[in-house]
Amino acid sequence: MALFDLPLDELHSYRSAAVEPADFDQFWSKTLAETRTHDLDARFEPVQTGLATVEVYDVTFAGFGGQPVKGWFVLPAGTTEPLPLVVEFIGYGGGRGQAHSHLLWASAGFAHFVMDTRGQGSGWATGDTPDPVGSTPAYPGFMTRGIEDPHDYYYRRVFTDGVRAVEAARSHPLADASRTAVTGVSQGGGITIAVGGLVPDLVAVAPDVPFLCDFPRALTLTDSNPYREVGSYLKTHRDRIGLARQTLGYFDGVHFAARAEAPALFSTALEDDVCPPSTVFAAFNAYANPDKAIEVYHFNGHEGGGPFQQAAQLAWLPQRLRRG
Repeated sequence: MALFDLPLDELHSYRSAAVEPADFDQFWSKTLAETRTHDLDARFEPVQTGLATVEVYDVTFAGFGGQPVKGWFVLPAGTTEPLPLVVEFIGYGGGRGQAHSHLLWASAGFAHFVMDTRGQGSGWATGDTPDPVGSTPAYPGFMTRGIEDPHDYYYRRVFTDGVRAVEAARSHPLADASRTAVTGVSQGGGITIAVGGLVPDLVAVAPDVPFLCDFPRALTLTDSNPYREVGSYLKTHRDRIGLARQTLGYFDGVHFAARAEAPALFSTALEDDVCPPSTVFAAFNAYANPDKAIEVYHFNGHEGGGPFQQAAQLAWLPQRLRRG
């Protein structure tokens, strides 16, 4: 499709109109404190994959509410000393899939942890983590599950799982906890930004065409799912617009970005109608650390830079992970 959002020069100065809840920090501090009352119980079980260059572990750890969350932990074969760690989050609808699908960061010489996304894993890659928490009526998908109350909202559980995934990965003796980066594409990018704002001692944050940013603009700019799920829900529940807006304020990547302390490499695509570029720039421009950069793909949609962005990350991320 043709360009549909703001011109690039305006994107660089665009600021979101999203209003941060007054108790945003207290909400997340309490959420994480409650979850940490449960033992992390991170278990790493070696699995045979037929691959000669990596060692793979099937991981289970306690996420939100102590509920079990799955993951893959991938190491270069023969690793004997702790390695810098890359924690990755998955795009909307997908799960952790098969272990042999996750070779990039171990091939680059790092420990790599891939978090499964609760309740997802039927859209394009299989998942193994249920979401045992119910919700009020919701539009098909995940965006409106529990949207009437931030305490019940689906992404409260997912973002908390993301923080616990970092803690679980760091607990492995071959992961260097002091050199941890987080990354992900689309929904994974949105989780990356949230974790970047909630975990203060990361060394790098790399969200690729991130989702879950600048809800006030996204919900009125694009007709594409997943954002459109919220509009479809409110088309039926006409009296709950205020409740939905209030809830989403606790999960907007713009507010997490404003708290992030690690250097960051973002990406966006100017023809992306799934995660419009202005919503990505909203988080990028709010990002607290001035050591930040954004790759812009002018004639791409939600595929973004694809392998080009991976190459950019392979040039940028090792510099941060290997410092010190």
